Amino acid sequence: MKTVNFNILVEETRAGLLENVHIGMVCGVNKKLNVKYQLGDSEHYTYFRSSAKPLQALPVFLANLITKYGLTNEETAMFTASHRGEFYHITALESMLQKLPIKEEELYCPPSYPLNTEPREDILRKGMEKRRIYHNCSGKHMGFLAVCREMGYTIGEYWKVDHPLQQQILHILSLLSEVPISKIKIGIDGCGVPVFGIPLKNMAITYLKFANPDLIDDPNLQKAVIEMTKIMNEFPKMVASKRFICTTLLEDNNIVAKGGAQGVYCFGLKKEGLGFALKVANGSEDNWPVIVATILEQIGYSNKDTITRLRELKPSIIKNDAGLEVGTVKTVFELQSLIG
Repeated sequence: MKTVNFNILVEETRAGLLENVHIGMVCGVNKKLNVKYQLGDSEHYTYFRSSAKPLQALPVFLANLITKYGLTNEETAMFTASHRGEFYHITALESMLQKLPIKEEELYCPPSYPLNTEPREDILRKGMEKRRIYHNCSGKHMGFLAVCREMGYTIGEYWKVDHPLQQQILHILSLLSEVPISKIKIGIDGCGVPVFGIPLKNMAITYLKFANPDLIDDPNLQKAVIEMTKIMNEFPKMVASKRFICTTLLEDNNIVAKGGAQGVYCFGLKKEGLGFALKVANGSEDNWPVIVATILEQIGYSNKDTITRLRELKPSIIKNDAGLEVGTVKTVFELQSLIG
């Protein structure tokens, strides 16, 4: 197996003693599709995980299902979401079940409880059972089913890699990422559908094109990306929920962003013409806000409010359960700026 050289991204101390180190890699590309910023190996393969959800939602937009079934933009944002099971998420999903030609029991994602503590405890307190729509990937799966019904695809095995829907998604990924299909690694994601592994550089290219759709040659795909990203920026809390990095970044209309499990985060900057992808090697998501804030600071990002809100999500001071200051969190990396 190839040896991977990761760099230290974040150090956490307690009473002056180094307690935790988070290592990883970062890649930023420009509109020439060249690596402009990097830390570590930009060719390192990693799985998209839920950072692929906007990509996986594109068949819904290409099939014009939003207009046909009268979905609101708030509901439509759920196709791209890793929702947390808040009341407004479940309300939107219930409404979508009424509008779309699908049934909850057809979703391949398993029944679960909401991810956020408050709605989960509310459901447990009421003695309610797990549901498939409580799963954080349920919006994506609803989109999969709706496209299958519209296109006349079989429903029973829509999650398999050789299914026409998954092949369409694979083709879209290849176009946006600039990776030939033969070079894309395929695994199984947490919710059971195919998950795609490509170089970090090409993940960044994908998000560069989300933020700068003028780089997409296919006019129908370009139109779908424009429509989708506009909705993500319009309803950011539907994509995650309050006090989550995806929502915080999407509140900035200049940014298209989505995170995935096991430490993967991707975002694109519209005005700057840049796409970024990062991987925290131990799979931690906790320090995404300080890592992304540091990236934005180092490239001279102009919206200081966005950086401030990111740092509020993950303060530099560690407090214990009693609220006492006991340690610090700080990023220790510096991006290498390349001529591109």
